[in-house]
Amino acid sequence: MELSPYVEGLRRELGSLTRFASDDVIEVAGKLADALDASVRLTLLEALSAAAAEITTRLDDAVIDVRLSAGEPEFVITNVPQHAHQPPEPAADASAEDTGSARVTLRLSEALKARVEAQAAADGLSVNSWLAQAAIRALEGSGTGRGQRSRAGIGQRITGYARS
Repeated sequence: MELSPYVEGLRRELGSLTRFASDDVIEVAGKLADALDASVRLTLLEALSAAAAEITTRLDDAVIDVRLSAGEPEFVITNVPQHAHQPPEPAADASAEDTGSARVTLRLSEALKARVEAQAAADGLSVNSWLAQAAIRALEGSGTGRGQRSRAGIGQRITGYARS
């Protein structure tokens, strides 16, 4: 998607606002428009990303991502197959997802990041979509989550009280 027509439209609007102003004001407005170019593009990109995230929350089997290609945003639609081993989402949890999307900063080692990127690419997903699906799978897995990691063997402790 080309953002230049929208940025140029804002420039024209700013120019039309200053058509009756003095030459000094017109010059300042032109410099201001030049300085705001990157900020306007970033704001448009954030709006597109938010719209894609909102649309994705309303889709059952697709994820819409916004990616930069040659400095311009493009929409990438990825179909997400429903796996038979995943239980359907309970209706009670739907209200938690209706609040929109949130941004999270995640720090990974370079080696783990490379593995995540490779697996996401192999699955045909963006890293963001792959991580979101991994979190969903972890939360929807059998058990409470903590019990899934325990393995019988040396080093396992049981604490608590017992009655006989």
